[in-house]
Amino acid sequence: MAVTRNSSVNRLLAALPPAIFDRIRPELELVPLKLGASVYEAGGKLSYVYLPTTAIVSLLYVMQDGASAEIAVVGNEGLVGIALFMGGDTTPSRAVVRSAGHAFRMKAHTLKREFDSGGPLQHLLLRYTQALITQMAQTGVCNRHHSVEQQLCRSLLLTADRLPTLELTMTQELMANMLGVRREGVNQAAGALQEAGVIRYRRGHISILERAGLEQRVCECYAVVKREFDRLLPDEIAR
Repeated sequence: MAVTRNSSVNRLLAALPPAIFDRIRPELELVPLKLGASVYEAGGKLSYVYLPTTAIVSLLYVMQDGASAEIAVVGNEGLVGIALFMGGDTTPSRAVVRSAGHAFRMKAHTLKREFDSGGPLQHLLLRYTQALITQMAQTGVCNRHHSVEQQLCRSLLLTADRLPTLELTMTQELMANMLGVRREGVNQAAGALQEAGVIRYRRGHISILERAGLEQRVCECYAVVKREFDRLLPDEIAR
């Protein structure tokens, strides 16, 4: 696939000035990301960063007993692997594909070189990181204070914002791992949304039938996160 600035789909790549994009374009490799695949494991060395185009990656914090909970979601607005330019080669979180698709990957040393040179790319990545930290903080608040149904609504809306379709592939087990709750809780919450006519769920596939219904049922956490990303990463940020 020929990589062009306007067809890259990833918002960070599309926002780069043409000269910078042309410099890194030979370093970008389009790779498939399969549902449930691990992009990196907690504590593992990060050899690449990933800039999703059609895939969505879930950042999970994993406990010693193997339990996990989602702390952030990354799609075509962002980058997986911020630790590489934030001072470390490893991260305590795990990155798992929650929606199959593609991403551009770039070698770690290439990103470090470009980031350390300063300028628009560094500024853009720092703004993205600030938005991502906001999402992480709000997710922690949401998991502590809001119902499983509200958390599920938030998760579905954040996923839908990063896909061109309202058809999502997401198993109950994956949703339970992301939300850090039992499968029974996810099943009950999804069942309530389906009974209300907001979604249709079957065999790991979720169809959002009424987005407005999800927005009515979701807690304020979704709006906080969306507003921060829109503020820090407008479409024309670096053009």
